[in-house]
Amino acid sequence: MTQTALWLRRLDAPAGTAVPDLQLVCFPHAGGSAGFYRPLAAELADHAEVLGVQYPGRQDRYAEPVVTDVHRLADQVAEVLGQGAGDRPRALLGHSLGAVVAYEVAARLGDSAPVALIVSGRPAPSRIRRTTAHQLSEDALAEQVMSLGGTDSELLDHPELRSLLLPLIRGDYQASETYRFGGGPALHCPVVAFTGDDDPLTPVADARVWAEHTTGAFRLHVLSGGHFFLTEHWAAVARTVRSSTEAVLT
Repeated sequence: MTQTALWLRRLDAPAGTAVPDLQLVCFPHAGGSAGFYRPLAAELADHAEVLGVQYPGRQDRYAEPVVTDVHRLADQVAEVLGQGAGDRPRALLGHSLGAVVAYEVAARLGDSAPVALIVSGRPAPSRIRRTTAHQLSEDALAEQVMSLGGTDSELLDHPELRSLLLPLIRGDYQASETYRFGGGPALHCPVVAFTGDDDPLTPVADARVWAEHTTGAFRLHVLSGGHFFLTEHWAAVARTVRSSTEAVLT
């Protein structure tokens, strides 16, 4: 398997399907995988080639160590995307942990910078997080994860699955919670931020600060729901992806 195939998974694209002009690279949350974005890929089948980023330490990459530092993770993804850079426009989208990974990747891409950055469920990079869930006991960490709704509680209730899932979740949480913004220059592409009106991790005020991280246009959408509001609003997110990228496709 090539490095590109190892990291980037094309979602919901049967053999022989025409490849749209736009490439949308999607970064999952802590404990998540590339397949989290399949519903979004289905909504955008005629508009974008949707690629999910598969982080090390899960599913078919379970034998690899989890990357516990956002900057190292961004370095690796940016290298892969840089190798595949061409003339096609590319947008980046990330949820929670994936939002800051996507942001850091965008900052590293230089001449291959994305045409848009879409982030959700995450305060702006300059907002320091004080949480330390990655240091919790197994039971407390599992309870924290289940309270957010992103992982099926039945999986964490199963002893064997729990023993597989919790180490990667802990590693991802460590990356997320120890991330610090390095103070680099603002992006130049448009940035769109989403948050849920009942998201305990991303107050609207903190999501609005994403505007300070770009010289381009900024929009904020507040949707109903908690931290994983996305799962109830894939169609709305898809509409925003379309409206944010249509100009570069005409």
